[in-house]
Amino acid sequence: MSRLPNLNARKIIAALKRAGFVKDGQKGSHLYLWHEENRFLTSVPIHGRDVKRSLLKEIIRQAGMTEDQFRKYL
Repeated sequence: MSRLPNLNARKIIAALKRAGFVKDGQKGSHLYLWHEENRFLTSVPIHGRDVKRSLLKEIIRQAGMTEDQFRKYL
């Protein structure tokens, strides 16, 4: 298993949408995404820089995915 790439919020959101997540709302600079079938909610901070790997791992965990599953949607 290789390291996760550096990703910005736009790429993370696009990958999660390909995985079946839909926009559930936004509060400030955080976008909330919901997966109806699996009943998972995750939030993605929308800032002008790359998301740190530790936060990316937490977003993936909240989405109920493994890192390898997430890589398939990039």
